[in-house]
Amino acid sequence: MTKIEDAVPKDRVDQARVSEETKMSIAVATTLEERLQDLGNIPASRIRTNPAPGTATIEDVTYLRDTERRLYELIDGTLVEKSMGWQESLLAGILLQWLNNYLDSNRIGVATGADGMTRLFGDTVRGPDVAFVAWNRLPDGRIPTVPIPDLVPNFVIEVLSSSNTYAEMSRKRREYFYAGVELLWMVEHRTRTVTVFRTAQDATVYKDEAILDGGQVLPGWSVDLNELFSRLDMPNGR
Repeated sequence: MTKIEDAVPKDRVDQARVSEETKMSIAVATTLEERLQDLGNIPASRIRTNPAPGTATIEDVTYLRDTERRLYELIDGTLVEKSMGWQESLLAGILLQWLNNYLDSNRIGVATGADGMTRLFGDTVRGPDVAFVAWNRLPDGRIPTVPIPDLVPNFVIEVLSSSNTYAEMSRKRREYFYAGVELLWMVEHRTRTVTVFRTAQDATVYKDEAILDGGQVLPGWSVDLNELFSRLDMPNGR
């Protein structure tokens, strides 16, 4: 494993929480180029132009999911399509299955997949590829009935795809920890590594021979990275 230093300027980390939310949730871009830059220099093809960027709402996220079966996150009033290829979906599905197997025997909360959208704060809606929410974070300790609940997962996994940029995932990481996420895994199947964040700045990169654990968030849960990534190599299902 290798410790890495985060490239986020320190002055952006040390500011008050209200200032951080202001930076992340108030749109100031006036052109598409500026908006793409604000969102992490993502490809323009991932931006929904109807409704116009800067005017979208949570209701739009739900409507498009129900009518077009397309997943969008909401950032700065802009709909950004979730980017996930076939291999990324496979790995996320395996991790979700393993997590649910653990939760069957350890009933400490629930797990969701990429279509489990939540509002982290303000008008920021994210849909982690895999998320775990402890019972005490659910409204009244019950499963939400609204399509996009106001809640923050304890643990999230993002499986990176080719259209995810460093700046995009850096912003997403800061949002997660600002909102209250306790543990974040970023899975990179091209390099067969997982970067584990315990804070927005504390990152450790693990290679495919490592065995990760859920720490205090998911005590007793572990993932063998060699077993995980080997699923990409299995011929004829064996």
